[in-house]
Parts: sequence; structure tokens; C-alpha cells
Amino acid sequence: MSEVNTGSVATAEDRWIASRREVGAILAVTQRDVTKFLTDRPRIVATFAFPFLFVLLLGGSFQRSLGSALGFDYLTFVFTGVYAQTLFQSAALGIISLIEDRENDFSQELFIAPVSRYSIIFGKILGESLVALVQGAGIIAFGLIVGVRFSPIQLAGLVLIGIVVCLYGGAFGVLTLSMVRSQRVASQVFIFVFLPQFLIAGVFNPIRSLPAYLDVLSHIAPMRYAVDLTRAVFYTGSPERSQVVLNGFPFNAIVVSVLFAGFLLIGTALFVRNERNR
Repeated sequence: MSEVNTGSVATAEDRWIASRREVGAILAVTQRDVTKFLTDRPRIVATFAFPFLFVLLLGGSFQRSLGSALGFDYLTFVFTGVYAQTLFQSAALGIISLIEDRENDFSQELFIAPVSRYSIIFGKILGESLVALVQGAGIIAFGLIVGVRFSPIQLAGLVLIGIVVCLYGGAFGVLTLSMVRSQRVASQVFIFVFLPQFLIAGVFNPIRSLPAYLDVLSHIAPMRYAVDLTRAVFYTGSPERSQVVLNGFPFNAIVVSVLFAGFLLIGTALFVRNERNR
């Protein structure tokens, strides 16, 4: 009886040690991504400059000419679109950077360490989500500077839905990562996958009346649902909601949840298989 008890204690202890090792790996990957961002000044400048220019130039320039014709505040429309697009894209591209990480000593040691590949993926998603949220905070600040106004409830909604969009974008990045093998291919994927979505996902322009072929592409663009979900939350109770939100919150939430699960499960499985075959 004593031997059985000893074996049970040993098994529980082994599981505890293994769990701590996995958590340590997750935190190590997360901390590294956040530290890399905070110490990379050119990336910080570029990260905040481009969204600011989009909101200021597009939203501010066309507000007077398009605002009355569209029937809603175009500056706020662009602000919410850029906010969702930046969080989604930043988290996704951050995951793809694992390709570059494979080439340095940190990742080589991490990939041969006795930790699950799933822990590496989760840590990467968490780290890049935190980085993206920092960028989101900057966009919110820029929005206030250029004249976007929102209530504390709307601000809270932006923060909460921003977390969802980051995780969603990270899962999409995992799926994309599983399909590329080099930095050169990754740069091509960036242009092919993300750039068209700027136009067909409704980031800068209303997409209620698209040509049939573009409407089909719009409906299969993952970014569309991140943008529309963000606007569904932000414009809750607003008289402009019916003009800027394509689908209600429940529909977008269900689509995002299903796609998130699919991207994460399929992408992680493919990534783990590819790593085992290296």
C-alpha cells in the first residue's frame, strides 16, 4: 500500500513539475515578445505612425466632404476600422515572426526544450496580443487627439473587444504560419493576405453595396468580422449603428468564435506536425 501511495505522490509531483515547465515556457515567450517590442524604437514609431496617419488623413480629410453624404461621422467610422484592423493584423503578423525566431539561438533552444509546441504557440499569441493592445491604446489616444469622442462605456467596450480581436488575429496568424516556411514567403503572404482585406473588410470604406465578386471575397475575409464586431460594440445604442454595422453582435461573435477555434486548432496541429518533421 505504501508503494502505491509513493507512486501516486511521485506522479502528482511529476505533473506539477511539468505544468510549471509549460507555464514557464509560455511566460518566457510572452515576455520576450513584449521586451522586443518595447526596445525596438523604429518598430514603435512605425506602429503608432501608420494608424495615426490613416485616421488623421483619411478620416479628417474626407470627413467634411463625405460626412453629410454618408449620414454618419466618417472620422469615427475610420477610427473604429483602423483600431480593429491594427489589433488583428499586429497579432497575426507577430505570430508569423516565429519563422524569424527559428533562426536565432533562443528559438533553437526553445524548440528542443522539453516543452509542448502548444505552449510555445499560446505564449506567442499572448505576447503578441499584449503588444497589439499597447498599439490599441495609442490608437485610442490618437483618436481623442483628432476629435473622436466616445463615452467611458464605449471606451470599456473598445478595450474588451480589443482583447477578443487580438486573440482572433493571433489564431489567424497561427494558421498562416503553418503555410509558410521562410521570411521571403512570409513577406509575400503579408501582401496577398492582408492588403486586400483593408478594402474588402470595411476598414476605410462602407461595404454594403459591393459588386457580387467583391462581396463574396468580403464575406470570406477574416478581418471583416473583427472590424464589424468592433463597430457592433462601439455603436451600441447609437443612432448611426444601423448605417455602419453590417451584422449584429451575436452573429459576429459566433463567426469570430468559430473561426478562432478553427484557425487555432488546425494551425497549431499543422505547425506541430511541421516542427516534428524538421
